Amino acid sequence: MAKKIIIEAGGLEAEAELYENEMAEKIWKELPIFGQARTWGDEIYFPVSLEAGEGETKAEVEIGELGYWNQGNAFCIFFGPTPSSTGEKPRPASPVTVFGRLKTDPERFKSVSVNEDVEVKRA
Repeated sequence: MAKKIIIEAGGLEAEAELYENEMAEKIWKELPIFGQARTWGDEIYFPVSLEAGEGETKAEVEIGELGYWNQGNAFCIFFGPTPSSTGEKPRPASPVTVFGRLKTDPERFKSVSVNEDVEVKRA
């Protein structure tokens, strides 16, 4: 059974599901996680105190996926194109380890502004 989390940011609440991989397990053990939103196109990210470890990284992700940005030690929420995108799919600044997916409409994250508080917790 997939592990479920809640992401609260800028007055919205979204449910997500973690994949079954090493990074998802690290995130789960670290919850709750708190941060302040930073944006890069249609991506919200914030630093977390985790190391990626081993696992597959992706240079392009799907809308609604959650990733760990290895170079920036950050939790990322992808909800549309980023400045590196060549089409509609999000493209991180550098490859990320994908560890989950939003279960609610990713477009809702467009309302979150820079420096708004973000909390990620177990559902």
